[in-house]
Amino acid sequence: MAQQTLDTFQAIADPSRRQILKLLSKESLTINALAENFDMSRPAVSKHIKILEYTGFISIEDIGRERYCTLKQDGFNNLQLWMTFFDNFWKVNFKKLDTLLNTKTHKK
Repeated sequence: MAQQTLDTFQAIADPSRRQILKLLSKESLTINALAENFDMSRPAVSKHIKILEYTGFISIEDIGRERYCTLKQDGFNNLQLWMTFFDNFWKVNFKKLDTLLNTKTHKK
């Protein structure tokens, strides 16, 4: 299955999936309610939802005959870990550059 090779960034690369996440940031919604916001078939929306669920961005709960989608923190945690890694990378390198420039300035 193609979903097994998806990572966090591939999941949010699609504008429709990012829009789904934004819609769910306001409230939990059924798959049908989500589908009403897009000019695509319900099966296409369902495919996007499955990708977001697989990558940990949403969870799906069956309540009666409806399936409710809710934001889940796991996918966002993966994004934050990646961002933190590069934030630290740049902080360390800018600090090294600052030290080097200060050393050269004081030698003059």
